[in-house]
Amino acid sequence: MIEARHLRVLRAVATTGSFSAAARELGCTQPAVSQQMKALESSAGTPLLIRTGREMRLTQAGEALVRHAAGILAGLTAAEEEVAAIAGLRAGRVRLVSFPSGSSTLVPTALAALRAAHPGTRVSLVDAEPPRSVEMLRDGDCDVALAFRYGTAGAESEWDDLVVRPLLVDRLVGLVPEGHRLAEAGKVAIADLADESWIAGCPRCRRQLVEVCESAGFTPRIDFATDDYPAVIGLVGAGLGVAVLPELALESVRPKGARLVTVEPSVHREIVALTLPDLAHVPAVSATLSQLTLAASR
Repeated sequence: MIEARHLRVLRAVATTGSFSAAARELGCTQPAVSQQMKALESSAGTPLLIRTGREMRLTQAGEALVRHAAGILAGLTAAEEEVAAIAGLRAGRVRLVSFPSGSSTLVPTALAALRAAHPGTRVSLVDAEPPRSVEMLRDGDCDVALAFRYGTAGAESEWDDLVVRPLLVDRLVGLVPEGHRLAEAGKVAIADLADESWIAGCPRCRRQLVEVCESAGFTPRIDFATDDYPAVIGLVGAGLGVAVLPELALESVRPKGARLVTVEPSVHREIVALTLPDLAHVPAVSATLSQLTLAASR
């Protein structure tokens, strides 16, 4: 009989490449990992791992088992959470993943309200940008993913298999140094910044920037790229370039040495909370989604 704890260990070994690394990730000993792998191979009736040098490689059977493990473990998580919810959320647990500007704005308000309403519900938070955060959700590594998307081709269908809770529409604004020739302008056409040095954000935001600029007839010269929005603002404030970034990213950061301008054409991103269909009915997850919605409405 294949046990869930053995599947978790197999996934850890497959991800890390060794028993010792898997043991560190799981917080147990290497002999314990080895013992559980032997028990799993005995249950499966075939080898699942082959040692190649210092690393472990999956056999064909091991690959098949790992491929099915994510769905199995996600289903078990849903079952565990629903049982805990029957007891009144006294043992609820929600694993939340969010992009950084969401973590610093929407998440604190939502989690404070959730803790006040359900003090027994534990919530963990990890930062990740989409599409990585969405991959984590589908792999069973989190329960709720705070994500965003731009209105580009194909974006409408990328989350068809998930439960989508719309939260807000976030406008992109321009950021230029205080002494810039357009610092006092109320509105700036993106084409007016064609010759500027650009500072870009996360990979998805960088792609969107390039698409918008190319639609305006130029390709932006991106001299700096960072996922850290305070760093983007700092680079602009130091006079090293211009940027376009979401308004939400400015909620918790004062743009010292930089000026905000309205950029045309207007560009927006949709911010949503995502979960799996099996998890949407778990009260702890549902309560988290509700508090995120309330936080966004404020």
